[in-house]
Parts: sequence; structure tokens; C-alpha cells
Amino acid sequence: MQEQPTPSEILATVAAFLRDVAMPQLQGHASFTARVAMNAVELVRREIELRPAADHRELARLAALLGQDGSLEALNGELASQIRDGRIDIHSTALLEHLWQTTMDKLAIDQPAYASYQDALKGSGAA
Repeated sequence: MQEQPTPSEILATVAAFLRDVAMPQLQGHASFTARVAMNAVELVRREIELRPAADHRELARLAALLGQDGSLEALNGELASQIRDGRIDIHSTALLEHLWQTTMDKLAIDQPAYASYQDALKGSGAA
């Protein structure tokens, strides 16, 4: 039986080709467009690799914070409603921790090289 590459492995290979082979040979707008394409491919790869676990963690935090079950979309809507209506304290440690962790998970996917994200990782010992 032949092993097939995962979607993440395929995307990593495409990104490496764009970064290591195509971009060094291109100039001007073509180089810029190749960089945009490489970044898009890397973003999709991180979405595939990291989003399911991040969503699972977010859902667990929301369920604990709100004391109810539901979909990620429904619980986020409920959280927004409770914040808007003043039913949840915006200075609550649990809320702030949830928002921080959600932001960190989103940055890991969207902008892992973002300097403030990297600084936060170093400060938390997670780097």
C-alpha cells in the first residue's frame, strides 16, 4: 500500500517551491505575487493543521464560561449577547483568559511571525 501525502504536506511542498525556487528567480510584481501566493498556501496549511484543535479548545472554554453547550457559532453569539447586555463581567478573569487564548490561537494560524505574538509566546514560556 502506498502512503499518500496529506493535504498539509502537499501545501508545505507548494509553499517551499514558491519560496525556495520560484521567488528567487522572479522580480518586481511577479516576485510580489509569488510571495502572496506562498503566504496564502501557508495560511491554508496552518488552517488545516491548527484550526480543528483551536476550535475545540475555544468551544470548551465557551461552554465552561457560559455554562451551556452549543455550536461554536451559537456560543460566540451568546457570549457577545451576554457582554452587550452586561450579564457577564468584562473584567472577569475567565472571560479575559478565554479572549487571550482565542486570540493567541488565531494568531498562530493567521500571523505566527507577528512580533507581538512571538513576544507573548516567549513571555508565557510556550515558544
